[in-house]
Amino acid sequence: MESLLGWSASTLLLLTIAYQSWRQYLRLREAGDTGGASPWLFLGQTVANALFVAYALLLGNIVFTVTNTGLLLASLFGLWVCVRQHGSAKQTAQAAADEVKAS
Repeated sequence: MESLLGWSASTLLLLTIAYQSWRQYLRLREAGDTGGASPWLFLGQTVANALFVAYALLLGNIVFTVTNTGLLLASLFGLWVCVRQHGSAKQTAQAAADEVKAS
């Protein structure tokens, strides 16, 4: 029962994130922007998810390992979309810095 609960939560979370990432990609393709998604979101999310994958592996928990690996892939995809929108990794970093200055 515990495993079913974990896999159900994992599936719902990954489907939700995958759907949102796909919509963001389509928006970039159709409208030329990502709707204000911050590069900082994806940079932070990528690092955090990589750390959670390592932690889940250390715990030996397959549900958390699979879930966090999926989230890591989604954050890498989101980062790729941001880089594509801004034209290069350097421009993406500059956009993130500009956003911090504007805050």
